[in-house]
Parts: sequence; structure tokens; C-alpha cells
Amino acid sequence: MVIKMQETNRIEFKRELNERFVRAVVSFLNYTGGGEIIIGIDDDGAVIGVNNPDTVQRKAVDLIRNNIRPQTLGLFDVVPDKIDDKDVVRVIVSCGPQRPYYIRKKGMNEEGCFIRVGSTIQAMTENMIEDFISKRQQLSLRTTISPNQKLTFSQLRIYYEEKGMELPENYLDNLDLRLSTGEYNYAAYLLADVNGESFKVATYSSPDKLDLIDVKEYGYRCIITATQRILERMESENRTFVMKTTSTRLEKERVDSKALREAIINAIVHNDYSKTVPLVEVYTDRIVVTSCGGLVPDLKKEDFFECRSMPRNRELMRVFRDVELVEQLGSGVKEILNAYDRSVFEFTPSFVVVTFPFRDSFKRPDAKEDGKRMIHDDPVLEIVEAKPTVTIPELARLTGISPRTISRRLKGFQESGVIHREGARKKGQWVIDIKPGLVTDPQTKKNRRKSH
Repeated sequence: MVIKMQETNRIEFKRELNERFVRAVVSFLNYTGGGEIIIGIDDDGAVIGVNNPDTVQRKAVDLIRNNIRPQTLGLFDVVPDKIDDKDVVRVIVSCGPQRPYYIRKKGMNEEGCFIRVGSTIQAMTENMIEDFISKRQQLSLRTTISPNQKLTFSQLRIYYEEKGMELPENYLDNLDLRLSTGEYNYAAYLLADVNGESFKVATYSSPDKLDLIDVKEYGYRCIITATQRILERMESENRTFVMKTTSTRLEKERVDSKALREAIINAIVHNDYSKTVPLVEVYTDRIVVTSCGGLVPDLKKEDFFECRSMPRNRELMRVFRDVELVEQLGSGVKEILNAYDRSVFEFTPSFVVVTFPFRDSFKRPDAKEDGKRMIHDDPVLEIVEAKPTVTIPELARLTGISPRTISRRLKGFQESGVIHREGARKKGQWVIDIKPGLVTDPQTKKNRRKSH
């Protein structure tokens, strides 16, 4: 059976690759929210398929890179797919920040500039072209000079090699890391081995900002390295909570790990670095990820929730996709919406905030539910249970947590009735009053036991 499909304002069909395909790409680059071109479908909507998807993918990429200006780096994805058991190729196009885009050999005029109107491709008028030029983003990572011109990129090279790729000799130009004058731009600065940007992860001992207990900084290095360090830290923060009774053992993460990962990566890739850096905050009831800059100009909330991508920093998007931190355009928002509804997002003119509430019945140690206290597997408690005579400096060395934070955490456990101290300060030992993982009635303190 042949499936008949229909073009829309977001979807265009092409039986094969030709100059009309390039026009379609240009029209979506200039269209708010972008769109998708499916290669292997006839004009009447019949799925024809393609004979060699790999060859079609490579040709599509070459046609876009070589025939469209300004640079489309990071603004499109080319992925294989199947429809009606036939191979097709999807070209996902994001709305670009440097509109108007045009066909290189035609120039920035009515013959080279196109835009989507309904399910058709229309030539842009002279007034439309002038209007887009006047609204172009004047400052970007690509056009802002790096504050340091003595940059090295050994970390970036390693990340590419780990994915089986090599940085070409002209990678600075290929990745758009230089100004037209030859100087490094701010994208190069963020990707360099050493820079002055640092991302913060703040932890609080309450649901508000009054009780800050720890701030960790991840940065001053290649932004990919900093991103991976933050993701590793959040894996620890989002560790599985365990509730044990005599008959059950329940395990859950505080929040959906895939959604949290995508929110952090999105915040870093789409942040407006001319203002400030992203922030991750861990409270006793939620994790909050904040990026600066609000929605990209001309990108509406409806387009955002339809997973239409309009990268603020296409240079970072390109590199993050190359090293497989990003799958494809719009995939991050889609992953979040698979786990949560739209209410987790908050938009202001200056910020995009994503709030992940902790799952019900899995709270911090100081939380009470139905008269019972729930304790999670904390690394500090695990070490204290295994070695009751452990010192604060030893705990700091074993966990990587600062001595000051260790002291605060131990004090919190003491106040919550989880542990207490017996004996002198130097020769005493810790005693576990409630075994990590046990649900214990705080009134009777059943299951109280000492560590030996």
C-alpha cells in the first residue's frame, strides 16, 4: 500500500536533490521556527524512497554548505528514516539568526532570498529583505572578539578523536572560530583549553535560597569539559533514593535523568554569554536550570514547544552535535516534554528557567511523610557507617566534598536524629541512629543500631 502524505507550512517533499531543494532550505532558514524537508517523496505525496541514503545525506550536506549564505553551520540536521518501509532522508532546518539567508550564486536579492508561505516557497520582496537585515543580531559568539588571542584547542581535538573524527587543518575556519580579520572569536574562547568562564552548581539545605550550603564551579576550560563535569556532578546529585520496608524496595531518581541532562546542555548551548553564564541549583524539593537571554528573538513559545529549533549559538551547536552531546535540532526540548508537561518551563525576557520537582515520596533526609522519616544512600553516611572513627578531613578527601560542607552535612544529620557523636572529639566515633535506606518512626526510633 502506498502512503499519501501532504505538505504543510513546516514540511516540504522532494523526490530528489536539485536546486529546488536548496531553495526549500533557504525558505525554512528564513521562516520562523524552521521546517523539515523529506527527500524520497513525490510532489503528490507518494513515498518513492531513495536508493542510497548515505550518498543522499552527504550530497544534501554539501549542497547546503556550498550554496547558501550566511554560514548555516549548526542550523540543520540530515538524518535517515523509513516511511512505508522505504528509505527516506529528513533534512531538519532551523530558523537562522542571521536572516535573510540566500542562494550564494544569486545573491541577497529577490532572486536569491526565499521564505515559506503556507505550503509554498515564495521569493522575498526587497522590503522583507531590508527588514530582516535591520533586525539581524549584531553581537554573537561569531562576531565578538575573544579577550585572549593565545588559545590552544588540545581538549577539543581529543573530543573529536574520541568520536572517530579528526579536526582538519582549517578547523578554525570550518568551525567558524575566527573573525574575518583572522582573530579568534568568542566561540573559540569558550572551546579553548583555558578561558575565563565558569559555570556554577549551587546546593541548598532548604526549599529557598536562604540556606546555601555549597557552590561548585566548573569551568575555566573547554566548554565541553565543563559541561561533562556538570553532568557527572548531577548524576551524583540525582542519585537513586531507596526506601526499604520488610517487603518492598523502591528505587527512583529524584528527577528524570534524561530530561535533566538535556536541560543542562540546552542551557549551555543556547545561553547568551554577553550577559552571564547558566546556573544549576539543587534544593531539597527540586532542581532548577537557568539560562540567560530568554527565547531567541522571533522564536515564539508555540514554536519552542513544537520543538522548532533556532540556535542562539550555532557554532556551539555544531560542535556539541559533532561530539554527540546533542543528538539533533529540537531533541532536547522533546526529551524534557516526554517526561514533564510544559509547566516546568518559565520564560522571561532575560531568562529561560526549567524547574524539575522531586518525585513524590522520594525526599531529602530531613523530609517527613506520614509520620515517617526517609533516608537516602548518602556517601557521607556510607563512609561513616563503614568507618565510625572517620574524620572530617578524611571524609572530604574520600568524597571530594569540602570540609566545610561535610561539617554542615554532619550537623544536619545530627539535628535530624540520623547520627550522633560518642566520645571525645579526637578519639570518639559516629553512631548511626537510623540506617540509610530504612523508613523509621522518629518517635520510637525503631531499627536504631550502632555501627561497629
